[in-house]
Amino acid sequence: MIEKIFAELPQLFRPDTIQADATYYFSLGETKKTVKLSPSAVTIQDGKAVDDADCVCKTSSEFFIKIWDEGYRPGLKDFMTGTIKSNNPDKLKTFLTAFGKES
Repeated sequence: MIEKIFAELPQLFRPDTIQADATYYFSLGETKKTVKLSPSAVTIQDGKAVDDADCVCKTSSEFFIKIWDEGYRPGLKDFMTGTIKSNNPDKLKTFLTAFGKES
């Protein structure tokens, strides 16, 4: 399921929804992906393709699917309990917006 989500990102990407380039690293259980966004394009790579991503997201694949498919939006409790970890939660919102997953 996670692989399917990442495979569909190029078709779901909405050009010009972000203003500047951004790099995301996702660690979702066994799945590790690097996603690079620009105002006009998206690229996805397996593994950690950058040393210092603008936004790192670590959570279980099940929790990511809940966010992606069910529209759940993590709250403070989710971050405080470690259910999801990120160095930049606001950039996670930007990521969702870039793919039409606004809350």
